[in-house]
Amino acid sequence: MITKKTLQLSLKSLRDFAKKRLPDEELIALDERDECPLEIIRHMSNPDKLGIQLLFIPEEYGGMGGSTFDVYCICEAMARIDLGVATSLFATFLGSDPITFGATPEQKKKWLGRIADEGILFAYGATEPEAGSDLGALKTTADRVEKDGQIVGYKINGSKQWISNGGIAEVYTILANTPAGPSWFIVDAGTKGFAHDKPEDKHGIRLSNTAALALNDVYVDADRLVGGVEGQGLVQAQMVFGYTRVMVAAFGLGAGWSALDRAIPYSTKRIQGGAPLSEKQGYTHKLIVPHVAKLEAARSYIEETAERIDAGEGSLNTEGAIAKYMATEAGDAAADASIQALGGYGYTHEYMVEKISRDVRITRIYEGTSEIMEMTISRDRWQLHLKTRGQYYHERAREFEALHVQHPEVGANIAALALHALAEVMEKARAARLTRFQHILLRLGELIAYAECAGSLSRRAARCAEGRLNEKANLRFDATALAALARTFAREAALKVAEEGLRWVTGAGGVSDAEMAAFEADLGLPAIHRAQAGLVSDMDYVADVLYSRVKKEAEQAVLV
Repeated sequence: MITKKTLQLSLKSLRDFAKKRLPDEELIALDERDECPLEIIRHMSNPDKLGIQLLFIPEEYGGMGGSTFDVYCICEAMARIDLGVATSLFATFLGSDPITFGATPEQKKKWLGRIADEGILFAYGATEPEAGSDLGALKTTADRVEKDGQIVGYKINGSKQWISNGGIAEVYTILANTPAGPSWFIVDAGTKGFAHDKPEDKHGIRLSNTAALALNDVYVDADRLVGGVEGQGLVQAQMVFGYTRVMVAAFGLGAGWSALDRAIPYSTKRIQGGAPLSEKQGYTHKLIVPHVAKLEAARSYIEETAERIDAGEGSLNTEGAIAKYMATEAGDAAADASIQALGGYGYTHEYMVEKISRDVRITRIYEGTSEIMEMTISRDRWQLHLKTRGQYYHERAREFEALHVQHPEVGANIAALALHALAEVMEKARAARLTRFQHILLRLGELIAYAECAGSLSRRAARCAEGRLNEKANLRFDATALAALARTFAREAALKVAEEGLRWVTGAGGVSDAEMAAFEADLGLPAIHRAQAGLVSDMDYVADVLYSRVKKEAEQAVLV
């Protein structure tokens, strides 16, 4: 188990290395050349040097056995440096996942041991040109090769698309259809019939290598079948979705903050109308504070999900989907706002926010698109709504009403309004059979994510006030600032759930004119509107915290 001190030392080593080898000027130059810095990636994966991959490998195979929480912290830190480099390092972890969670003991010892001892690079070969993220539409095949009635190997045929590390990995895990169903195979680079295409000319993450793979009668021995049993591929993949999506969520979180952390200091120096932009609400309350609130709501959900996975609650695929959806959408929006915040400078290649914006865009696509996340979220929570006869989110709301009694400052009452409204929207959708419309199902996924993250951030603020946050938790904001952020985000979530829920239920024909007034009352719209009181002052306070004005004002008060 990694201690807090060990994690902090690893993070410091990572930051120090990046400061020396990957300053902004070098990152921009590599991006311009569309070059994957393979020597740097190998250095970062070398167990005798930086050895980042050791955190991903269990201790029994020579790694450090990092927890989900540890890996989230590392992924956020890597994304703050460069998402392309982070993607290359993450690809080895993702590529070895089928082995970690589905291989035989002998396979784990061999392959995970090689990652730990040699720092070999892996790639995850699942996505196909026509199937995209739909692993069920797999076309790559693995035909048995038999000798004397025994299966001695397989011949793999097919193609893979958008494979991170596709052109630089030494080992690949390839998903292919066997007679018994989808299965993972371990394939060495250079195997006869196995080739990769030239690197993709991508919009962003240009410091990562992404290439298509072609497999033409690629032979592998039977011991390369992960787990030794055919047909377990999709099960093995689904075992880690919650875990891996938390990692991509951390990428969105880190990249979003990396952009904002460039926009914030810029605004203290940019004078307009006789005062710095940092002192103007039109700047801070549009381009900075709302994005900070969304990112921290996503962080709260990421940390809760990581803690629950580490506590043995299962793969938590739906929670991983919510974390990824919120963090990557928030990270993308924050980077876009940072371009706006820097004006013409932000739009040029010379400034990092332009590159960050191009890079973070992929996080809404890989490891499952935002639309797949919405569908995953809504389908799972829809079943809970049905099983509880519409009471699931009402029950969650009552939990936050109880939290409000204990901590009236954290916005738990507003989060409860969002959850009550969500329950009413879902019940109206059930009664009118609106989930037959795919778009309604997707929109429910979005509203669910917002409502659950509002509750999570309120709970995080309360835990911070009680001194009960994870010892490795991010502590950028104290309890008072977290409470202001929680109230700010809860107001947005409640308004979004009620008003957009009303919009889509009405738009799909779920409410008649005669029912409208009663539905508005059931949604709690008057209470949600009243809960907006204090929003601007909370945003003022968050801005003061971000610009370190709270401490200065407190010091001035003491002097007076």
